[in-house]
Amino acid sequence: MTIATLVTSGTASLDRGVYMAQFDVVICGGMVIDGTGNSRYRADVGIRDGVIAEIGRIPADEADDVLDANGLIVAPGFIDLHTHYDAQLFWDPYCSLSGWHGVTSVVIGNCGFGFAPVQPDARERAMLTMVRTEAIPLKSMQLGMPWDWVSFPEFLDSVDRAPKSVNVRSFLPMNPVLIEVMGFERAKAGEVPTDDEHDAMIRILNEALDAGAGGWSVQRLRPESGANVQRDFDGTPMATDLMHTDTCVKLAEVLAERRRGFIQMTMAGDPAIVDESKRTFELLARVSGRPVLYNVVTAIEHDPSIHRNTLAWLDRCRKEGLQVYGCAITTRNPLMFTFEDWNLFDEADAWREATIGSLEEKLDKLADPARRSALRDAKLMAATCPIDQIVVLGPKSTETMQWKDHTIADIAEATGKHPVDVLLDIAVADRLRTTFYAEPLYTNGAMLKEILDYKWTIPGVSDGGAHTKFLTAGTYPTELITDAVRDMGILELEEAHWRLSALPAHCAGFRDRGTLEVGKAADIVVYDYDNLAQGPAEVAHDLPGGEWRRVRRAKGFRYVLVNGQVTIDDDKETGVASGQLLRDR
Repeated sequence: MTIATLVTSGTASLDRGVYMAQFDVVICGGMVIDGTGNSRYRADVGIRDGVIAEIGRIPADEADDVLDANGLIVAPGFIDLHTHYDAQLFWDPYCSLSGWHGVTSVVIGNCGFGFAPVQPDARERAMLTMVRTEAIPLKSMQLGMPWDWVSFPEFLDSVDRAPKSVNVRSFLPMNPVLIEVMGFERAKAGEVPTDDEHDAMIRILNEALDAGAGGWSVQRLRPESGANVQRDFDGTPMATDLMHTDTCVKLAEVLAERRRGFIQMTMAGDPAIVDESKRTFELLARVSGRPVLYNVVTAIEHDPSIHRNTLAWLDRCRKEGLQVYGCAITTRNPLMFTFEDWNLFDEADAWREATIGSLEEKLDKLADPARRSALRDAKLMAATCPIDQIVVLGPKSTETMQWKDHTIADIAEATGKHPVDVLLDIAVADRLRTTFYAEPLYTNGAMLKEILDYKWTIPGVSDGGAHTKFLTAGTYPTELITDAVRDMGILELEEAHWRLSALPAHCAGFRDRGTLEVGKAADIVVYDYDNLAQGPAEVAHDLPGGEWRRVRRAKGFRYVLVNGQVTIDDDKETGVASGQLLRDR
Protein backbone atom coordinates (compact mmCIF):
# COMPACT_ATOMS: atom_id res chain seq x y z
CA MET A 1 0.00 0.00 0.00
CA THR A 2 1.10 3.58 -0.56
CA ILE A 3 -0.18 4.80 2.80
CA ALA A 4 2.39 6.77 4.77
CA THR A 5 2.43 5.40 8.28
CA LEU A 6 3.62 7.92 10.82
CA VAL A 7 5.73 6.82 13.77
CA THR A 8 5.11 9.79 16.03
CA SER A 9 1.61 11.20 16.24
CA GLY A 10 -1.15 12.72 18.22
CA THR A 11 -2.00 14.23 21.52
CA ALA A 12 -0.79 13.08 24.88
CA SER A 13 -2.61 10.40 26.81
CA LEU A 14 -2.04 11.61 30.35
CA ASP A 15 -2.74 8.33 32.10
CA ARG A 16 -0.29 6.29 30.00
CA GLY A 17 2.31 8.92 29.21
CA VAL A 18 2.35 8.08 25.50
CA TYR A 19 1.16 9.86 22.43
CA MET A 20 -2.07 8.59 20.88
CA ALA A 21 -3.32 9.64 17.46
CA GLN A 22 -6.64 11.43 17.33
CA PHE A 23 -7.43 9.87 13.95
CA ASP A 24 -6.94 6.48 12.37
CA VAL A 25 -6.58 8.07 8.94
CA VAL A 26 -6.32 11.61 7.62
CA ILE A 27 -6.79 12.33 3.92
CA CYS A 28 -4.62 15.40 3.43
CA GLY A 29 -4.68 18.23 0.93
CA GLY A 30 -7.44 17.12 -1.40
CA MET A 31 -10.20 19.08 -3.09
CA VAL A 32 -13.33 18.05 -1.20
CA ILE A 33 -16.65 17.69 -3.01
CA ASP A 34 -18.94 16.69 -0.19
CA GLY A 35 -21.91 15.47 -2.24
CA THR A 36 -24.38 17.97 -0.80
CA GLY A 37 -24.19 20.25 -3.81
CA ASN A 38 -21.84 22.69 -2.09
CA SER A 39 -18.95 24.10 -4.07
CA ARG A 40 -15.66 22.26 -3.75
CA TYR A 41 -13.11 23.34 -1.16
CA ARG A 42 -9.65 22.27 -0.07
CA ALA A 43 -9.58 20.43 3.26
CA ASP A 44 -8.31 17.43 5.15
CA VAL A 45 -10.65 14.64 6.23
CA GLY A 46 -10.05 12.94 9.56
CA ILE A 47 -11.43 9.44 10.15
CA ARG A 48 -11.85 7.63 13.43
CA ASP A 49 -13.49 4.22 13.97
CA GLY A 50 -14.78 4.14 10.39
CA VAL A 51 -16.56 7.49 10.69
CA ILE A 52 -15.70 10.99 9.48
CA ALA A 53 -14.60 12.77 12.66
CA GLU A 54 -13.41 16.10 11.29
CA ILE A 55 -13.17 18.06 8.03
CA GLY A 56 -10.82 21.03 8.00
CA ARG A 57 -7.12 21.69 8.45
CA ILE A 58 -5.69 18.74 10.38
CA PRO A 59 -2.00 18.34 11.31
CA ALA A 60 -0.60 15.18 9.79
CA ASP A 61 0.92 14.11 13.09
CA GLU A 62 -2.54 13.62 14.56
CA ALA A 63 -3.13 10.50 12.45
CA ASP A 64 -1.90 6.93 12.46
CA ASP A 65 -2.00 6.89 8.65
CA VAL A 66 -1.93 9.73 6.15
CA LEU A 67 -3.23 9.54 2.59
CA ASP A 68 -1.81 12.23 0.33
CA ALA A 69 -4.63 13.70 -1.77
CA ASN A 70 -2.84 16.75 -3.19
CA GLY A 71 -4.13 17.42 -6.69
CA LEU A 72 -6.94 14.90 -6.24
CA ILE A 73 -10.70 14.98 -5.72
CA VAL A 74 -12.04 13.67 -2.40
CA ALA A 75 -15.73 12.76 -2.55
CA PRO A 76 -18.31 10.38 -1.06
CA GLY A 77 -18.25 6.80 -2.30
CA PHE A 78 -20.81 6.00 -4.96
CA ILE A 79 -24.04 4.14 -4.25
CA ASP A 80 -25.28 1.66 -6.86
CA LEU A 81 -29.00 1.04 -6.42
CA HIS A 82 -29.50 -1.48 -9.23
CA THR A 83 -27.32 -4.57 -9.01
CA HIS A 84 -27.66 -8.34 -9.12
CA TYR A 85 -24.68 -9.36 -6.99
CA ASP A 86 -26.92 -11.71 -4.96
CA ALA A 87 -24.75 -14.66 -6.04
CA GLN A 88 -21.46 -12.99 -6.95
CA LEU A 89 -20.92 -11.32 -3.58
CA PHE A 90 -20.24 -14.76 -2.11
CA TRP A 91 -17.15 -15.24 -4.29
CA ASP A 92 -16.21 -11.63 -5.12
CA PRO A 93 -15.94 -9.32 -2.08
CA TYR A 94 -15.55 -6.30 -4.37
CA CYS A 95 -18.76 -6.90 -6.29
CA SER A 96 -16.82 -5.97 -9.38
CA LEU A 97 -17.17 -4.11 -11.60
CA SER A 98 -18.83 -1.79 -9.06
CA GLY A 99 -16.12 -1.93 -6.40
CA TRP A 100 -13.44 -1.12 -8.98
CA HIS A 101 -15.22 2.06 -10.05
CA GLY A 102 -15.61 3.79 -6.71
CA VAL A 103 -18.87 2.19 -5.60
CA THR A 104 -18.85 1.67 -1.85
CA SER A 105 -22.46 0.49 -1.35
CA VAL A 106 -24.64 -1.73 -3.55
CA VAL A 107 -28.29 -2.73 -3.39
CA ILE A 108 -29.10 -6.30 -4.42
CA GLY A 109 -32.39 -8.15 -4.94
CA ASN A 110 -33.53 -5.92 -7.82
CA CYS A 111 -36.22 -6.70 -10.41
CA GLY A 112 -37.84 -9.14 -7.99
CA PHE A 113 -34.98 -11.61 -8.61
CA GLY A 114 -33.11 -13.33 -5.81
CA PHE A 115 -32.45 -16.46 -3.81
CA ALA A 116 -34.58 -16.16 -0.67
CA PRO A 117 -36.88 -17.45 0.55
CA VAL A 118 -35.99 -20.70 -1.24
CA GLN A 119 -36.46 -24.24 0.04
CA PRO A 120 -33.54 -26.70 -0.34
CA ASP A 121 -35.31 -28.71 -3.05
CA ALA A 122 -35.93 -25.51 -5.06
CA ARG A 123 -32.37 -24.19 -5.08
CA GLU A 124 -31.41 -25.58 -8.49
CA ARG A 125 -34.53 -24.09 -10.08
CA ALA A 126 -33.86 -20.74 -8.41
CA MET A 127 -30.37 -20.67 -9.91
CA LEU A 128 -31.68 -21.66 -13.33
CA THR A 129 -33.94 -18.60 -13.18
CA MET A 130 -30.84 -16.40 -13.38
CA VAL A 131 -29.03 -18.27 -16.15
CA ARG A 132 -30.81 -16.73 -19.14
CA THR A 133 -32.26 -13.50 -17.85
CA GLU A 134 -29.02 -12.38 -16.16
CA ALA A 135 -26.43 -14.54 -17.99
CA ILE A 136 -24.94 -15.86 -14.75
CA PRO A 137 -23.35 -19.29 -15.36
CA LEU A 138 -25.11 -22.10 -13.50
CA LYS A 139 -21.82 -23.80 -12.64
CA SER A 140 -20.53 -20.62 -10.98
CA MET A 141 -23.62 -20.34 -8.81
CA GLN A 142 -23.48 -24.03 -7.89
CA LEU A 143 -19.84 -23.77 -6.85
CA GLY A 144 -19.83 -20.29 -5.38
CA MET A 145 -22.98 -19.96 -3.28
CA PRO A 146 -23.01 -21.40 0.26
CA TRP A 147 -26.78 -21.93 0.34
CA ASP A 148 -26.76 -21.89 4.15
CA TRP A 149 -30.21 -20.31 4.30
CA VAL A 150 -33.85 -20.95 3.55
CA SER A 151 -35.63 -17.82 4.77
CA PHE A 152 -34.81 -14.26 3.79
CA PRO A 153 -33.53 -13.31 7.28
CA GLU A 154 -31.18 -16.30 7.08
CA PHE A 155 -30.00 -15.08 3.67
CA LEU A 156 -29.16 -11.68 5.16
CA ASP A 157 -27.24 -13.41 7.94
CA SER A 158 -25.23 -15.26 5.29
CA VAL A 159 -24.50 -11.99 3.47
CA ASP A 160 -23.47 -10.51 6.81
CA ARG A 161 -20.95 -13.33 7.35
CA ALA A 162 -19.47 -13.14 3.86
CA PRO A 163 -16.27 -11.07 3.48
CA LYS A 164 -17.20 -7.83 1.71
CA SER A 165 -15.18 -4.93 0.37
CA VAL A 166 -18.36 -2.95 -0.34
CA ASN A 167 -21.46 -2.39 1.75
CA VAL A 168 -24.60 -4.31 0.82
CA ARG A 169 -28.31 -3.67 1.29
CA SER A 170 -30.99 -5.97 -0.11
CA PHE A 171 -34.54 -5.73 -1.30
CA LEU A 172 -36.88 -8.60 -0.59
CA PRO A 173 -37.29 -9.96 -4.15
CA MET A 174 -40.85 -10.92 -4.99
CA ASN A 175 -40.19 -13.72 -7.49
CA PRO A 176 -39.04 -16.23 -4.84
CA VAL A 177 -41.72 -14.97 -2.44
CA LEU A 178 -44.51 -15.73 -4.91
CA ILE A 179 -43.10 -19.20 -5.59
CA GLU A 180 -42.54 -19.94 -1.89
CA VAL A 181 -46.11 -18.99 -0.95
CA MET A 182 -48.15 -20.08 -3.98
CA GLY A 183 -46.09 -22.96 -5.26
CA PHE A 184 -44.18 -22.97 -8.53
CA GLU A 185 -47.02 -23.82 -10.90
CA ARG A 186 -49.59 -21.36 -9.54
CA ALA A 187 -47.10 -18.51 -9.23
CA LYS A 188 -45.80 -19.03 -12.76
CA ALA A 189 -49.35 -19.22 -14.11
CA GLY A 190 -50.16 -15.82 -12.63
CA GLU A 191 -53.06 -17.07 -10.54
CA VAL A 192 -54.72 -14.77 -8.02
CA PRO A 193 -53.38 -15.36 -4.49
CA THR A 194 -55.86 -16.44 -1.85
CA ASP A 195 -56.37 -14.40 1.32
CA ASP A 196 -54.19 -16.85 3.21
CA GLU A 197 -51.47 -16.51 0.60
CA HIS A 198 -51.61 -12.73 0.81
CA ASP A 199 -51.29 -13.02 4.58
CA ALA A 200 -48.25 -15.27 4.14
CA MET A 201 -46.58 -12.77 1.78
CA ILE A 202 -47.21 -9.95 4.25
CA ARG A 203 -45.70 -12.06 7.03
CA ILE A 204 -42.60 -12.77 4.92
CA LEU A 205 -42.23 -9.07 4.10
CA ASN A 206 -42.55 -8.08 7.74
CA GLU A 207 -39.97 -10.69 8.74
CA ALA A 208 -37.65 -9.38 6.03
CA LEU A 209 -38.08 -5.79 7.21
CA ASP A 210 -37.44 -6.89 10.79
CA ALA A 211 -34.19 -8.43 9.58
CA GLY A 212 -33.14 -5.27 7.75
CA ALA A 213 -34.46 -5.51 4.18
CA GLY A 214 -34.50 -2.16 2.42
CA GLY A 215 -37.93 -2.72 0.89
CA TRP A 216 -39.16 -4.95 -1.93
CA SER A 217 -38.72 -5.22 -5.68
CA VAL A 218 -40.71 -6.43 -8.65
CA GLN A 219 -40.38 -6.79 -12.41
CA ARG A 220 -43.61 -6.32 -14.35
CA LEU A 221 -42.67 -6.89 -17.96
CA ARG A 222 -45.98 -8.25 -19.16
CA PRO A 223 -45.71 -10.97 -21.84
CA GLU A 224 -47.75 -8.80 -24.19
CA SER A 225 -45.64 -5.69 -23.56
CA GLY A 226 -43.27 -6.27 -26.47
CA ALA A 227 -40.31 -5.63 -24.17
CA ASN A 228 -40.01 -8.72 -22.02
CA VAL A 229 -36.33 -9.48 -22.51
CA GLN A 230 -35.93 -10.81 -18.96
CA ARG A 231 -37.52 -14.23 -19.21
CA ASP A 232 -36.98 -17.40 -17.23
CA PHE A 233 -34.40 -19.91 -18.50
CA ASP A 234 -37.11 -21.79 -20.43
CA GLY A 235 -38.51 -18.66 -22.06
CA THR A 236 -41.58 -18.35 -19.85
CA PRO A 237 -42.42 -15.10 -18.03
CA MET A 238 -41.10 -14.56 -14.54
CA ALA A 239 -43.70 -15.01 -11.80
CA THR A 240 -43.59 -11.28 -11.05
CA ASP A 241 -44.41 -10.42 -14.66
CA LEU A 242 -47.88 -11.82 -13.95
CA MET A 243 -48.13 -10.47 -10.40
CA HIS A 244 -51.49 -8.86 -9.66
CA THR A 245 -51.83 -5.20 -8.75
CA ASP A 246 -53.86 -6.04 -5.64
CA THR A 247 -50.93 -8.06 -4.33
CA CYS A 248 -48.55 -5.17 -4.97
CA VAL A 249 -50.88 -2.79 -3.13
CA LYS A 250 -51.06 -5.05 -0.08
CA LEU A 251 -47.27 -5.10 0.09
CA ALA A 252 -47.11 -1.32 -0.34
CA GLU A 253 -49.45 -1.00 2.63
CA VAL A 254 -46.89 -2.83 4.75
CA LEU A 255 -44.28 -0.16 4.00
CA ALA A 256 -46.84 2.50 4.85
CA GLU A 257 -47.46 0.86 8.22
CA ARG A 258 -43.75 0.43 8.89
CA ARG A 259 -42.93 3.95 7.64
CA ARG A 260 -39.71 2.80 6.01
CA GLY A 261 -38.31 0.99 3.01
CA PHE A 262 -38.69 1.66 -0.71
CA ILE A 263 -39.96 -0.13 -3.80
CA GLN A 264 -38.11 -0.87 -7.03
CA MET A 265 -40.17 -1.63 -10.14
CA THR A 266 -38.93 -2.64 -13.59
CA MET A 267 -41.26 -2.04 -16.53
CA ALA A 268 -41.08 -1.19 -20.23
CA GLY A 269 -42.67 -1.88 -23.59
CA ASP A 270 -45.77 -1.11 -25.59
CA PRO A 271 -47.19 2.31 -24.59
CA ALA A 272 -50.61 0.91 -23.67
CA ILE A 273 -49.05 -1.71 -21.40
CA VAL A 274 -46.61 0.79 -19.94
CA ASP A 275 -49.45 3.20 -19.19
CA GLU A 276 -51.15 0.48 -17.14
CA SER A 277 -47.87 -0.23 -15.33
CA LYS A 278 -47.37 3.48 -14.71
CA ARG A 279 -50.77 3.66 -13.05
CA THR A 280 -49.73 0.79 -10.78
CA PHE A 281 -46.43 2.54 -10.07
CA GLU A 282 -48.24 5.74 -9.07
CA LEU A 283 -50.67 3.76 -6.92
CA LEU A 284 -47.80 2.12 -5.04
CA ALA A 285 -46.22 5.51 -4.38
CA ARG A 286 -49.53 6.88 -3.07
CA VAL A 287 -50.38 3.87 -0.93
CA SER A 288 -46.92 3.40 0.57
CA GLY A 289 -45.96 7.03 0.99
CA ARG A 290 -42.45 5.76 0.34
CA PRO A 291 -39.90 6.28 -2.44
CA VAL A 292 -40.56 4.22 -5.56
CA LEU A 293 -37.73 3.70 -8.04
CA TYR A 294 -38.64 3.36 -11.73
CA ASN A 295 -36.48 1.23 -14.02
CA VAL A 296 -35.43 2.26 -16.54
CA VAL A 297 -35.01 5.73 -17.99
CA THR A 298 -33.00 5.49 -21.19
CA ALA A 299 -32.66 7.33 -24.44
CA ILE A 300 -33.06 5.51 -27.74
CA GLU A 301 -31.39 7.22 -30.66
CA HIS A 302 -34.17 6.80 -33.20
CA ASP A 303 -37.07 7.60 -30.84
CA PRO A 304 -36.36 10.37 -28.30
CA SER A 305 -40.05 10.51 -27.41
CA ILE A 306 -39.54 7.45 -25.18
CA HIS A 307 -37.30 9.11 -22.62
CA ARG A 308 -39.01 12.48 -22.96
CA ASN A 309 -42.41 10.99 -22.20
CA THR A 310 -40.98 9.09 -19.23
CA LEU A 311 -39.35 12.20 -17.78
CA ALA A 312 -42.53 14.23 -18.25
CA TRP A 313 -44.52 11.52 -16.45
CA LEU A 314 -42.05 11.38 -13.54
CA ASP A 315 -42.22 15.15 -13.31
CA ARG A 316 -46.02 15.07 -13.10
CA CYS A 317 -45.78 12.47 -10.33
CA ARG A 318 -43.35 14.66 -8.42
CA LYS A 319 -45.62 17.67 -8.73
CA GLU A 320 -48.41 15.56 -7.24
CA GLY A 321 -46.20 14.96 -4.21
CA LEU A 322 -45.18 11.39 -4.99
CA GLN A 323 -41.67 10.29 -4.03
CA VAL A 324 -40.65 8.84 -7.38
CA TYR A 325 -37.22 8.49 -8.90
CA GLY A 326 -36.00 7.34 -12.29
CA CYS A 327 -33.00 5.02 -12.45
CA ALA A 328 -31.27 6.10 -15.65
CA ILE A 329 -28.95 4.32 -18.06
CA THR A 330 -26.12 6.81 -18.44
CA THR A 331 -23.43 4.47 -19.76
CA ARG A 332 -22.91 4.37 -23.47
CA ASN A 333 -20.73 1.28 -23.56
CA PRO A 334 -21.26 -0.96 -26.57
CA LEU A 335 -22.47 -4.53 -26.29
CA MET A 336 -20.22 -7.40 -27.33
CA PHE A 337 -22.14 -10.65 -27.50
CA THR A 338 -22.40 -14.14 -28.91
CA PHE A 339 -25.56 -16.12 -29.57
CA GLU A 340 -24.35 -18.66 -27.01
CA ASP A 341 -25.37 -16.25 -24.24
CA TRP A 342 -27.84 -13.71 -25.61
CA ASN A 343 -31.35 -12.89 -24.46
CA LEU A 344 -31.96 -9.29 -25.49
CA PHE A 345 -34.06 -10.37 -28.48
CA ASP A 346 -36.39 -12.32 -26.21
CA GLU A 347 -39.26 -9.86 -26.56
CA ALA A 348 -39.93 -11.34 -30.01
CA ASP A 349 -41.50 -14.80 -29.78
CA ALA A 350 -39.71 -16.08 -32.88
CA TRP A 351 -36.27 -15.06 -31.61
CA ARG A 352 -36.88 -16.32 -28.09
CA GLU A 353 -38.06 -19.73 -29.29
CA ALA A 354 -35.10 -20.04 -31.66
CA THR A 355 -32.47 -19.22 -29.03
CA ILE A 356 -33.66 -21.51 -26.22
CA GLY A 357 -32.24 -24.98 -25.71
CA SER A 358 -28.94 -26.79 -26.00
CA LEU A 359 -26.26 -25.61 -28.40
CA GLU A 360 -27.28 -28.18 -31.01
CA GLU A 361 -30.95 -27.24 -30.66
CA LYS A 362 -30.13 -23.56 -31.12
CA LEU A 363 -28.00 -24.30 -34.17
CA ASP A 364 -30.76 -26.35 -35.77
CA LYS A 365 -33.42 -23.72 -35.12
CA LEU A 366 -31.35 -20.73 -36.21
CA ALA A 367 -30.33 -22.51 -39.42
CA ASP A 368 -33.88 -23.68 -40.20
CA PRO A 369 -35.11 -21.93 -43.39
CA ALA A 370 -38.70 -22.39 -42.20
CA ARG A 371 -37.99 -20.14 -39.20
CA ARG A 372 -36.11 -17.43 -41.03
CA SER A 373 -39.17 -15.62 -42.35
CA ALA A 374 -40.53 -15.09 -38.83
CA LEU A 375 -37.12 -13.99 -37.60
CA ARG A 376 -36.79 -11.49 -40.43
CA ASP A 377 -40.26 -10.08 -39.78
CA ALA A 378 -40.03 -9.91 -35.98
CA LYS A 379 -40.30 -6.47 -34.46
CA LEU A 380 -37.47 -5.92 -32.01
CA MET A 381 -37.56 -3.17 -29.44
CA ALA A 382 -34.31 -1.22 -29.32
CA ALA A 383 -32.28 -3.41 -26.96
CA THR A 384 -29.35 -2.76 -29.29
CA CYS A 385 -28.66 -0.74 -32.38
CA PRO A 386 -30.49 -1.95 -35.54
CA ILE A 387 -29.33 -5.37 -36.74
CA ASP A 388 -27.79 -4.02 -39.94
CA GLN A 389 -25.47 -1.79 -37.88
CA ILE A 390 -24.05 -4.69 -35.85
CA VAL A 391 -20.36 -5.39 -36.55
CA VAL A 392 -18.73 -8.82 -36.89
CA LEU A 393 -16.02 -8.32 -34.29
CA GLY A 394 -14.73 -11.83 -33.62
CA PRO A 395 -15.36 -14.43 -36.34
CA LYS A 396 -14.14 -17.91 -35.45
CA SER A 397 -13.89 -19.88 -38.70
CA THR A 398 -12.13 -19.55 -42.03
CA GLU A 399 -15.55 -19.26 -43.65
CA THR A 400 -16.45 -16.14 -41.68
CA MET A 401 -13.03 -14.53 -41.17
CA GLN A 402 -13.40 -12.46 -44.34
CA TRP A 403 -16.16 -10.47 -42.66
CA LYS A 404 -14.18 -9.36 -39.61
CA ASP A 405 -14.88 -5.70 -38.74
CA HIS A 406 -17.61 -5.42 -41.39
CA THR A 407 -21.13 -4.31 -40.55
CA ILE A 408 -24.03 -6.62 -41.26
CA ALA A 409 -25.27 -3.99 -43.75
CA ASP A 410 -21.97 -4.14 -45.67
CA ILE A 411 -22.11 -7.92 -45.83
CA ALA A 412 -25.77 -7.91 -46.84
CA GLU A 413 -24.98 -5.59 -49.72
CA ALA A 414 -22.02 -7.70 -50.81
CA THR A 415 -23.90 -11.00 -50.66
CA GLY A 416 -27.41 -9.92 -51.60
CA LYS A 417 -28.80 -11.42 -48.40
CA HIS A 418 -31.24 -10.06 -45.85
CA PRO A 419 -29.40 -8.65 -42.77
CA VAL A 420 -31.00 -11.23 -40.47
CA ASP A 421 -29.82 -14.06 -42.73
CA VAL A 422 -26.32 -12.58 -42.77
CA LEU A 423 -26.23 -12.35 -38.98
CA LEU A 424 -27.48 -15.88 -38.43
CA ASP A 425 -25.49 -17.53 -41.22
CA ILE A 426 -22.28 -16.20 -39.68
CA ALA A 427 -23.35 -17.19 -36.16
CA VAL A 428 -24.29 -20.73 -37.23
CA ALA A 429 -21.09 -21.18 -39.25
CA ASP A 430 -19.13 -20.33 -36.09
CA ARG A 431 -21.31 -22.57 -33.90
CA LEU A 432 -22.63 -19.42 -32.17
CA ARG A 433 -19.14 -18.38 -31.00
CA THR A 434 -18.89 -15.26 -33.18
CA THR A 435 -18.47 -12.08 -31.18
CA PHE A 436 -20.72 -9.33 -32.49
CA TYR A 437 -20.39 -5.65 -31.63
CA ALA A 438 -23.46 -3.44 -31.17
CA GLU A 439 -23.31 0.30 -30.62
CA PRO A 440 -25.02 1.68 -27.50
CA LEU A 441 -28.71 2.58 -27.51
CA TYR A 442 -27.64 6.17 -27.93
CA THR A 443 -24.41 8.09 -28.42
CA ASN A 444 -26.02 11.51 -28.54
CA GLY A 445 -24.71 13.80 -25.79
CA ALA A 446 -27.76 16.03 -26.10
CA MET A 447 -30.01 13.10 -25.15
CA LEU A 448 -27.83 12.30 -22.15
CA LYS A 449 -28.12 15.95 -21.13
CA GLU A 450 -31.93 15.75 -21.30
CA ILE A 451 -31.89 12.78 -18.92
CA LEU A 452 -29.47 14.44 -16.52
CA ASP A 453 -31.27 17.79 -16.62
CA TYR A 454 -34.16 16.14 -14.79
CA LYS A 455 -33.40 16.48 -11.07
CA TRP A 456 -34.75 13.12 -9.92
CA THR A 457 -32.92 10.77 -12.28
CA ILE A 458 -30.35 8.59 -10.54
CA PRO A 459 -27.44 7.43 -12.74
CA GLY A 460 -26.95 3.73 -12.69
CA VAL A 461 -28.71 0.56 -13.81
CA SER A 462 -25.30 -1.06 -13.69
CA ASP A 463 -26.99 -4.48 -13.50
CA GLY A 464 -23.76 -5.41 -11.75
CA GLY A 465 -23.33 -9.16 -11.46
CA ALA A 466 -25.77 -9.78 -14.31
CA HIS A 467 -25.61 -9.94 -18.12
CA THR A 468 -22.03 -11.00 -17.51
CA LYS A 469 -21.40 -12.18 -21.07
CA PHE A 470 -22.15 -8.91 -22.85
CA LEU A 471 -22.60 -5.95 -20.48
CA THR A 472 -20.10 -3.85 -18.51
CA ALA A 473 -22.35 -1.06 -17.23
CA GLY A 474 -20.78 -1.18 -13.77
CA THR A 475 -18.40 1.46 -15.11
CA TYR A 476 -21.15 4.10 -14.97
CA PRO A 477 -19.70 6.29 -12.15
CA THR A 478 -16.38 6.61 -13.96
CA GLU A 479 -18.10 7.27 -17.28
CA LEU A 480 -20.44 9.89 -15.83
CA ILE A 481 -17.50 11.90 -14.49
CA THR A 482 -15.27 11.49 -17.54
CA ASP A 483 -17.89 11.92 -20.25
CA ALA A 484 -20.80 13.97 -18.93
CA VAL A 485 -18.69 16.25 -16.72
CA ARG A 486 -15.13 16.46 -18.00
CA ASP A 487 -15.39 15.82 -21.73
CA MET A 488 -18.86 17.08 -22.67
CA GLY A 489 -19.45 19.64 -19.94
CA ILE A 490 -23.16 18.86 -19.60
CA LEU A 491 -23.03 18.38 -15.82
CA GLU A 492 -21.11 20.15 -13.07
CA LEU A 493 -18.84 17.91 -11.01
CA GLU A 494 -20.61 18.88 -7.78
CA GLU A 495 -23.94 17.90 -9.34
CA ALA A 496 -22.49 14.61 -10.54
CA HIS A 497 -21.37 13.68 -7.04
CA TRP A 498 -24.77 14.59 -5.60
CA ARG A 499 -26.34 12.29 -8.22
CA LEU A 500 -23.89 9.45 -7.59
CA SER A 501 -24.05 9.45 -3.80
CA ALA A 502 -26.42 11.75 -1.91
CA LEU A 503 -29.45 11.27 -4.16
CA PRO A 504 -29.36 7.45 -4.18
CA ALA A 505 -28.69 7.51 -0.43
CA HIS A 506 -31.80 9.64 0.06
CA CYS A 507 -33.91 7.36 -2.13
CA ALA A 508 -32.71 4.19 -0.40
CA GLY A 509 -32.93 5.58 3.12
CA PHE A 510 -29.20 5.49 3.89
CA ARG A 511 -29.10 7.89 6.81
CA ASP A 512 -25.43 7.46 7.70
CA ARG A 513 -23.65 7.77 4.35
CA GLY A 514 -23.82 9.42 0.93
CA THR A 515 -22.16 12.74 1.82
CA LEU A 516 -18.89 13.80 3.41
CA GLU A 517 -20.05 15.19 6.73
CA VAL A 518 -18.89 14.74 10.29
CA GLY A 519 -20.61 11.71 11.80
CA LYS A 520 -21.18 9.99 8.45
CA ALA A 521 -19.55 6.70 7.50
CA ALA A 522 -16.15 7.15 5.90
CA ASP A 523 -17.06 5.75 2.47
CA ILE A 524 -14.78 7.90 0.32
CA VAL A 525 -13.26 8.04 -3.16
CA VAL A 526 -10.00 9.86 -3.88
CA TYR A 527 -9.30 10.16 -7.60
CA ASP A 528 -7.34 11.94 -10.29
CA TYR A 529 -9.95 13.94 -12.19
CA ASP A 530 -7.77 14.66 -15.23
CA ASN A 531 -6.67 11.07 -15.70
CA LEU A 532 -9.78 9.16 -14.63
CA ALA A 533 -10.70 6.61 -17.29
CA GLN A 534 -12.25 3.26 -18.09
CA GLY A 535 -9.86 0.50 -18.97
CA PRO A 536 -10.28 -1.60 -22.11
CA ALA A 537 -13.00 -4.22 -22.40
CA GLU A 538 -11.55 -7.60 -21.51
CA VAL A 539 -12.59 -11.20 -20.96
CA ALA A 540 -11.81 -12.52 -17.48
CA HIS A 541 -12.00 -16.21 -16.56
CA ASP A 542 -12.49 -15.39 -12.88
CA LEU A 543 -15.88 -16.87 -12.04
CA PRO A 544 -16.14 -20.11 -10.03
CA GLY A 545 -15.46 -23.11 -12.23
CA GLY A 546 -13.30 -21.02 -14.58
CA GLU A 547 -16.32 -19.44 -16.27
CA TRP A 548 -15.74 -16.17 -18.10
CA ARG A 549 -17.28 -12.71 -18.09
CA ARG A 550 -16.62 -9.32 -19.68
CA VAL A 551 -14.96 -6.69 -17.51
CA ARG A 552 -13.61 -3.13 -17.66
CA ARG A 553 -11.38 -1.89 -14.89
CA ALA A 554 -10.93 1.72 -13.78
CA LYS A 555 -7.93 4.01 -14.00
CA GLY A 556 -7.39 7.00 -11.75
CA PHE A 557 -8.80 5.94 -8.38
CA ARG A 558 -5.93 6.65 -5.98
CA TYR A 559 -7.89 5.38 -3.00
CA VAL A 560 -11.31 4.00 -2.21
CA LEU A 561 -12.22 3.74 1.47
CA VAL A 562 -15.10 1.70 2.82
CA ASN A 563 -15.96 2.39 6.45
CA GLY A 564 -12.63 4.14 6.85
CA GLN A 565 -10.39 1.40 5.46
CA VAL A 566 -8.61 1.42 2.10
CA THR A 567 -10.07 -1.18 -0.26
CA ILE A 568 -8.60 0.20 -3.50
CA ASP A 569 -5.07 1.62 -3.71
CA ASP A 570 -3.93 2.97 -7.09
CA ASP A 571 -6.71 1.05 -8.86
CA LYS A 572 -5.72 -2.23 -7.21
CA GLU A 573 -7.60 -4.25 -4.61
CA THR A 574 -6.00 -4.24 -1.17
CA GLY A 575 -7.98 -7.28 -0.05
CA VAL A 576 -9.42 -5.38 2.90
CA ALA A 577 -12.96 -6.60 3.60
CA SER A 578 -14.37 -3.63 5.51
CA GLY A 579 -17.81 -3.67 3.91
CA GLN A 580 -20.92 -4.23 5.98
CA LEU A 581 -24.43 -5.53 5.54
CA LEU A 582 -26.49 -2.35 5.79
CA ARG A 583 -29.60 -3.48 7.59
CA ASP A 584 -32.40 -0.93 7.37
CA ARG A 585 -33.68 -0.86 10.94
